[in-house]
This record gives sequence, C-alpha cells and structure tokens, in this order.
Amino acid sequence: MQLKDKIQNDMISALKERKEIEGSVLKMLRASVINAEIKQNKKDEGLTDDEIIKIIKSEAKKRNDAIEAYTKGGRNELAQKEKEELAILKAYLPKELPDEEIEKIVKEAIIETKAESMEEFGNIMKEAMIKLKGQADGKRVSGVVKRLLGE
Repeated sequence: MQLKDKIQNDMISALKERKEIEGSVLKMLRASVINAEIKQNKKDEGLTDDEIIKIIKSEAKKRNDAIEAYTKGGRNELAQKEKEELAILKAYLPKELPDEEIEKIVKEAIIETKAESMEEFGNIMKEAMIKLKGQADGKRVSGVVKRLLGE
C-alpha cells in the first residue's frame, strides 16, 4: 500500500472513531499532499512515497518550531497540542538511525571530502545528508559534524 493510501485510510478510521486530533492532522497532511500534486502537475500519477515523506518532514518541522515558540512563550497547553500532532506525523516517517550510525556516516563524509576544519562544514553536511537519505534530522547530523570537527 502506498503512503498516500495509508494516510487516507488512517484519516477515515480516525474520523469514524472520533479521534479529533489525529483526524485533523491527517486531513491537513492529505491536503498538503494534494496541493503538492497540483503544484507539481502530478495530479494523475500522484507523488512518490519519498516526495510524501518530504512533505511529512516539513510538517513535522513546523510542529517542532511551534513547540519551541510556545514553550518559550509559556504557552504549555499549545505546546502539548503540537507535541501530540508531531507524534502522529512521526508515525509516518521512517525510523531515524541511532547516533552511532550517524557518527559512522559523518566520519566517512569527512574522509571523502578530505575536510580538516569547520570551513568544510557545508561540504560534509551535504555528503552526509545524501548518504543518510532522510534517516536522520539535520540538527542531529550538524551536532555530530561539529563535535567531530571540534575534536
């Protein structure tokens, strides 16, 4: 089953079971996918699962940013709602690699780019993110690169 179909089926189930937050998050996600299909002129063939995962990651990033902003502003009830929405979105994303695997890939990227200082940070990140193929958040990878180059 394609990811778009899974989202659609889960949305219908959530709405039937009166799971308001899950239903609304999946409705929003489905609308984002449809809008992207229209924007990319792929209404007939649809988006690939990889393209849909990019949309989900974008939506998850919005939730993370909102959580941070609400927490700083002392709006814990709104931050909690965003955390619940984020948890629903994360269920549709591939599992992230553990830190040890990320570190191994970053070390390979450092060797391949022949980097020796923080000036090469962008090149290392580019190489590492290509190898990771969305299996790790950019902030985590960035932290590993900074730590390894700082050593």
